[in-house]
Amino acid sequence: MSYRKTLKLICGFAGGSAVLVFAAAAADSRGFFGDRGGERVSRWSRFAVLQAAQPAWSPASHTPTPTGHAWDFNWDKRDPSALTNGKKKENATEDPTSEQNNSKPKATRNILLIRHSQYNLSGNSDKEKILTPLGREQAELTGQRLAALGLKYDVLIHSSMTRATETANIISKYIPGPGVELVRCDLLREGAPIEPVPPVTHWKPDAVQYHEDGARIEAAFRRYIHRADPKQKEDSYEIIVCHANVIRYFVCRALQFPPEGWLRMGLNNGSITWLTIRPSGRVALRTLGDAGFMPADKLTRT
Repeated sequence: MSYRKTLKLICGFAGGSAVLVFAAAAADSRGFFGDRGGERVSRWSRFAVLQAAQPAWSPASHTPTPTGHAWDFNWDKRDPSALTNGKKKENATEDPTSEQNNSKPKATRNILLIRHSQYNLSGNSDKEKILTPLGREQAELTGQRLAALGLKYDVLIHSSMTRATETANIISKYIPGPGVELVRCDLLREGAPIEPVPPVTHWKPDAVQYHEDGARIEAAFRRYIHRADPKQKEDSYEIIVCHANVIRYFVCRALQFPPEGWLRMGLNNGSITWLTIRPSGRVALRTLGDAGFMPADKLTRT
């Protein structure tokens, strides 16, 4: 078999690393490594040339190191076992297992977090920061996407800021089925949730803003992001139209990631972020900033 054919064969079976090994062996056989002090260099020492391309392997270096932080199943303070522990029994014959089953959630909550559409950045006040013509198109596309999912939505909650309110009003036209309540909430307004790590130079709110906004946005998280109430019998699908900082902070908190990492993510206008909260308290991120339903020329991140 020719040298070239052998090289192609090894590349196909083992990839670039094997090619480096084979090339080094071929060079050795042709004397390219030379002699050292009149003696041939040992065969294995000649492969030191590969160390730059092949880092030393050990099981530890190829295995992610756990952080040591276990999943907190009572992150929302609604774990049935935690709710019943220490409770005074009114009836001595009452079965504690039955009590726990009655307080156990049975439904899954699906929370679809929508970032508002593009808005007028030159506005001086919130009332002047209305959606641009493109922003209104984006809201239409987001509404169409939500309708196409074919889900039975239970409620549409939105920030009280103008850009979020206008986005929610446009989306509401596409929500199928009667009786979907439109709820306005001041807690969901945009703000500075927590000082980001690593820090950035283009955006530096005052410490007092983090102090005030952080408490408000955390309150919004505790109000809206939690497992279902035990009385809820069916899975729910809830839409929340708000802002990029709020959504990114919610995602970090819900997944029990360090909340100060929220600014490491980016979200397009009108994008959909989908959180699922199981009765057990497990949380899954189904989509983050999904905007694939929009044409490329409609995508913005203002």
